[in-house]
Amino acid sequence: MSGNQYKGNEVSCCIKYFIFGFNILFWLLGMALVGIGLWAWSEKGVLSNISSITDLGGLDPVWLFMVVGAIMFILGFAGCIGALRENTFLLKFFSVFLGIIFFLELTTGILAFVFKDWIKDQLNLFINNNIRAYRDDIDLQNLIDFTQEYWECCGAFGADDWNLNIYFNCTDGNPSREKCGVPFSCCTKDPAEDVINTQCGYDIRAKPDAEQKDYINMKGCVPQFEKWLQDNLTLVAGIFIGVALLQIFGICLAQNLVSDIEAVRASWVPPSPSTGRIPPPSSRKASAYSS
Repeated sequence: MSGNQYKGNEVSCCIKYFIFGFNILFWLLGMALVGIGLWAWSEKGVLSNISSITDLGGLDPVWLFMVVGAIMFILGFAGCIGALRENTFLLKFFSVFLGIIFFLELTTGILAFVFKDWIKDQLNLFINNNIRAYRDDIDLQNLIDFTQEYWECCGAFGADDWNLNIYFNCTDGNPSREKCGVPFSCCTKDPAEDVINTQCGYDIRAKPDAEQKDYINMKGCVPQFEKWLQDNLTLVAGIFIGVALLQIFGICLAQNLVSDIEAVRASWVPPSPSTGRIPPPSSRKASAYSS
């Protein structure tokens, strides 16, 4: 401390340790997500062949774990260390980064509402690209199956979208046993069945449409997603508002702690060069007037 002392202002321990405790959870969770992503890549051999990352035509769901985990790790690190060490640079970085994320979320929400038709087309394109790569990655396959089962849908706008996949298309030259079929996740579920019939979609699209609807879900995932949003609008809006308020709360706490730290530093009084003691208030005022 070099003999420096301060008086009057203090850093709020409640805010300091609340920010530390809150962010250490994000830090640990971020490390866990990154670890899960690396483990998934090692299981698929990606780490031994980095170029295989670009081989997949659709989305590799592991990227979601990696990106979200990395962001949470960075924010958690900045918040934890910044609060514990009273480091204003890290705290300012934490609040600015959090503010940028909040701004991007707000901008995305506004653009999604204004350009909802364009978003719908992009969602259709995104799903079709992933349909093409359905058999190329086990994680992508599980994600598509989960989506089609949860929303009781098939393809982007219908079961015929599976013609985009080389294993399921109905062309004459297709040697696959899954020709003119759909994945099992498109099939309507029988509550009495305990074991999933993974072959329930075989040859189903070779049948008339009136017969297909008895075996598979005919609605596409894009309209089903729109319907789900309309039915759960209150829940979705509540989640977004809750996340936004949490981010604003974190920014305010970080800025409050920064103000406390800067106020404490501003109140530091250096010792007198001649005596090594802190001059009394009266002499400090007098020297100030004389200068």
